[in-house]
Amino acid sequence: MHTLKFNSLADTERLAKLLSGEISGGTVILLSGDLGSGKTTFSQFLGKYLGVKRHMTSPTFNIIKSYNADVKLHHMDCYRLEDSEEDLGFDEYFNDTDIALVEWPQFIAEFLPEAIKINIQYEMKTSVL
Repeated sequence: MHTLKFNSLADTERLAKLLSGEISGGTVILLSGDLGSGKTTFSQFLGKYLGVKRHMTSPTFNIIKSYNADVKLHHMDCYRLEDSEEDLGFDEYFNDTDIALVEWPQFIAEFLPEAIKINIQYEMKTSVL
């Protein structure tokens, strides 16, 4: 797993832009990190560079939101699935043609295929006056 430490939104956007040019249908990206670390923000930037035209919002209450882009993008937030063993048909989203972004993947570990694993940490730099 790669741990990425972002110091700014610009850092987050640069990585999303870079990654968008390297992935294609069939890619699954697992995003780990604390609450507020930037997983959804990273997902929004990645969606932007993959051609998503709609504003991407956190799928916390929906669990899964799908977006049309150059490649169909499925954005999952599995936070609410902690202590759940429910299969929401994940195999339909993890396929050879679409891209899937999964926040809080540890809560659906038994359903996950091989994937790119990213741990996001936000580091706030402070200065001393």
